[in-house]
Amino acid sequence: MDLARLQHLNKARVLVVGDVMLDRYWLGDTGRISPEAPVPVVKVSSLEDKAGGAANVAKNVAHLDGKVGLLGLIGQDDIGQTLERILESENIHSQLVSVTGLPTIAKMRVISRHQQVVRLDLEETFTQAHSRLLLEKLQQVIDDYDYVLFSDYNKGALSAIQEMITVAKAAGKVVLVDPKSSDFSIYKGADFITPNLNEFKLAGGEVKSEEALTVSARKLLAEAGVDAMLLTRSEQGMSLISQTEKHHFAAQVREVSDVTGAGDTVIATLTTMLGAGMDAKDAVEVANIAAGIAVSKLGAATVTPEELSQKLGQYLIENGEHYQAPLDDVHQHIAFAKRNGERIVFTNGCFDILHAGHVKYLAQAKAMGDKLVVGLNNDESISRLKGADRPINPLDERAMVLSALASVDWVIPFGSEAEGDTPAELIAQLSPDILVKGGDYKVSEIAGAEHVLSTGGRVEVLDFLNGCSTSNIIKKAQATE
Repeated sequence: MDLARLQHLNKARVLVVGDVMLDRYWLGDTGRISPEAPVPVVKVSSLEDKAGGAANVAKNVAHLDGKVGLLGLIGQDDIGQTLERILESENIHSQLVSVTGLPTIAKMRVISRHQQVVRLDLEETFTQAHSRLLLEKLQQVIDDYDYVLFSDYNKGALSAIQEMITVAKAAGKVVLVDPKSSDFSIYKGADFITPNLNEFKLAGGEVKSEEALTVSARKLLAEAGVDAMLLTRSEQGMSLISQTEKHHFAAQVREVSDVTGAGDTVIATLTTMLGAGMDAKDAVEVANIAAGIAVSKLGAATVTPEELSQKLGQYLIENGEHYQAPLDDVHQHIAFAKRNGERIVFTNGCFDILHAGHVKYLAQAKAMGDKLVVGLNNDESISRLKGADRPINPLDERAMVLSALASVDWVIPFGSEAEGDTPAELIAQLSPDILVKGGDYKVSEIAGAEHVLSTGGRVEVLDFLNGCSTSNIIKKAQATE
């Protein structure tokens, strides 16, 4: 597997076309039955709006650092405006077409104690004429992208998909389809389709044996005029099948919390990896890993490059490679995590020679929240603080070692003489929920503490592990020379 391609995820230029919708969640506690009917009363304490359907596919691509555009249909209503604001905040270049007389599709759920009490669907099916409006928009923007991903939820936006695929292929684009129709022939010309097992059976696929599955899959591909199929098989994993090859990938063993949106994650990851230059087999392998991560989360979850990197750790070790998010992307990743409701923990240091005390300290810091950001003094800063003979290890090597730890999500260099070699400015930019510092400090002495407290966060001081220090390690090494 060419893991160096993980460094080129932002090279993927993907246009998602399909049925967009808003996922709305009302969350609250319930403690009594309504006197009006035998139903629970939920006292709503919060409201969450998220991109759904094809918009969630685009969100998955964006969170993997792909450059993504989105075409879809919305109504002329508040829900459509809300969806557009969400997409803008997710770094998705959306060009949604608003139509009169029909609402923006919305799935509204009432959640209490982690259980869905009821779901309310607001939707009407879009017509062929509406779909042709998307076809016109596709023709206008197609040259800006290399991959076209059709996300079909059978809501009408892709009624003209045969013509859309023809336009995309004529423009030399790679086409992927997450199908909903049992007639795969409407996807003629696509490079990949990604049905789940139930969709495969409805289309005429046989599953009584592995041989029957493979034969029927190839028959369906030939009849439909599609090059390859990525068949997602739930707990049985997934299979990449073409007329000449078949590769099977076992399901990733993780605790399943929610399978919502797993298919979105699969096709978004596959497309992004192809766009980064991976071959199909490797791209599917990464997509399979991404699916395992996604189903371990609640709701329609996304996967980050850092999460993939951690899960791919064995490959990384075997190949002597390591993924580090490009610095320009780190701030965007942190913003995504915040919007997902994750608590950001920040700590900082030189970490010149990583030792047991550092590892324990970083694990304790991570346990206080969901994501850990480590501010790392640059080489010039360490020289000013520790002396001209430091650092022992240069910045790039220190960052690589730190980011390989399971407890560390992001590493960001800092340090300027004008700022007194403190991370105060970096902390102000990130506004973490929790600021952690190791050693014998008062909160008032910690750089950035005032900002964190002023934004409603908290500051924690942790003890270092006795007997562990970089200076002691250096002295011991010098004594043995």
